[in-house]
Amino acid sequence: MQDDVLSRWGAAVLRITLGVMYLTHGLVLKVFMHGIAGTTAFFESIGMPSYSALAVIAAETIGGVLLILNVQTRLVALALLPVLAGATWVHAGNGWVFSHEGGGWEYPVFLIAASIAVALQAPSRAVLPARRQAQVSGAA
Repeated sequence: MQDDVLSRWGAAVLRITLGVMYLTHGLVLKVFMHGIAGTTAFFESIGMPSYSALAVIAAETIGGVLLILNVQTRLVALALLPVLAGATWVHAGNGWVFSHEGGGWEYPVFLIAASIAVALQAPSRAVLPARRQAQVSGAA
């Protein structure tokens, strides 16, 4: 396989898994597991206004879907950085490892790096290699 094809597959895997992570954190974790009321209460308990919980839910859910669908990936990845900065702030006092009580800060920081990596990638093209010119023109 050519390196450019492998690079495109690698970029797609990173973008899609990052999108799935955002979608599951926004929708599954914050809406279905904790509930909107529970998520809002948590945000208020750390001094954030209740509407910020709704903004984070919307950003993570919509951003995750857009990343999965390969829509404006650079812009989406950059737009989600403040959400991850907030998550890092929330978990900073809990230690490095996310398995600590209350979650550590290594996971949000890793997701910041992954989001930056997605934002730095060239605009996504189709993952599968394009047909050779000879095949397209019927000369194959």
